[in-house]
Amino acid sequence: MFSSIFTTFGNCLKIPELKSRIGFTLWMLFFCRLASLIPTPGLDSRALVDYFSSAAGKGMGGSLMGMYSMFTGGGFERCAVGSLGIMPYISATIVLQLLQAVVPSLSKLAREEGGRAKLIQKGRYLTVGLCLIQGFVMAISWEHPSGVFTNFHGVLVTMHAMWWYRIQTTLILTTGTVLLMWLGEQITDRGIGNGISLIITIGILARLPQMVLGFKDMFLTPDRTTGEYQYNMFHFAAMVLLLCAVVAGIVAVTQAQRKIPVQYAQRVVGRKTYSGGSSFMPLRVNYAGVMPVIFASAILMFFTFIPQYLGKYYSDRGFGVFLTQIAESLNRGSALYLTIYGLMILFFSYFWVATQFNEIQIADDMKKGGGYVPGVRPGQATSDFLHKTMSRITLAGAIFLTIIAVVPIIMNSWMQIPYQVSQFFGGTSLLIIVGVMLDTMRQMEAQLLTRQYPGFLKKGRVKGRF
Repeated sequence: MFSSIFTTFGNCLKIPELKSRIGFTLWMLFFCRLASLIPTPGLDSRALVDYFSSAAGKGMGGSLMGMYSMFTGGGFERCAVGSLGIMPYISATIVLQLLQAVVPSLSKLAREEGGRAKLIQKGRYLTVGLCLIQGFVMAISWEHPSGVFTNFHGVLVTMHAMWWYRIQTTLILTTGTVLLMWLGEQITDRGIGNGISLIITIGILARLPQMVLGFKDMFLTPDRTTGEYQYNMFHFAAMVLLLCAVVAGIVAVTQAQRKIPVQYAQRVVGRKTYSGGSSFMPLRVNYAGVMPVIFASAILMFFTFIPQYLGKYYSDRGFGVFLTQIAESLNRGSALYLTIYGLMILFFSYFWVATQFNEIQIADDMKKGGGYVPGVRPGQATSDFLHKTMSRITLAGAIFLTIIAVVPIIMNSWMQIPYQVSQFFGGTSLLIIVGVMLDTMRQMEAQLLTRQYPGFLKKGRVKGRF
């Protein structure tokens, strides 16, 4: 199997155009990594790097700030010019997608010829606006780090002119995100894969060396108090099998789909006659992708941070003690946290499908094109059938997402596995990595198949065409 994969990658380098696209993609990703390594002027980034290192060692890496730093490729904890990462662009894109479901003009624009390009342009403008707001807020948070980072003692800002520091930092952070957005679009147009997704993926993979070191320390470093090794070869084998099972499950569910048969009747339009035929409509089991996990994680961490912050502010009152108890009950890894987290993933899975999957429009388009599902009447009956089918398969996808999302939390909180290791056993990290890698390999395979080269699949229907 591995020999065929290496052979396929060798075939990719034999095609000049594909070789050029791969090289261009790697160079662009290299420049993206530089944006997360170059520190912002006027800040002592070393103090925040040390704080995040100690927080990860104490199992606090799964906090809201730790999660944001993961999506920025470590740029946030280094106070880099790319500290905002590509997340403002992702947020702007998500906002526009959600608005299309409630704003008729945007929905109409998305279906028009050239409307997609106009929506992308609106997303760019919205990204700049979000960057200016988030950059200014981030600059102020670095001014007062003790109010944002728990148990942080130190000073990050080294400049004395505060307003000049705020304006300078806001503009630098905005420019960094706009640069990343431009590089991502260049990768999409002239490289291989989706550029924005690859930027997020390469940022997550940048933490792979920390995972390897943490994994090594688990089995080769004895406990400081007892002098004994906490993990043995049995644990090693169990973790390897779990990783393989999780990756296999993600690949299977990411590619899983329900194929709805569609029959087209013969029809005459003017002087042209269109012959009938049969096809199918693929409905993805995991239609929402990784979005429910991201929404649930961000919102739950935000509502955990509020009572924790207010509890410290009103610590001398009974109300403050009550808020502190709420924050402790919602501590990451507790039974209540996992229950609410799972329910929120289920909710956002259906919410995303409800806003993005328009079964009424699909049924109308099928009816206009002379298509119908065998055994189902066109029109409203087809819409109800699609709604019922999508609801059922969404439940299966949501349950799968919930299981994958809680695996690293249980490993970190209940089994005391270091966070830098457990984050690669599920959650958003592994879902994004596997999904993006599958999409990139799919595009590379399409390039190979058009030039009569075998793809990544050694056997099966794809190779059987030749």
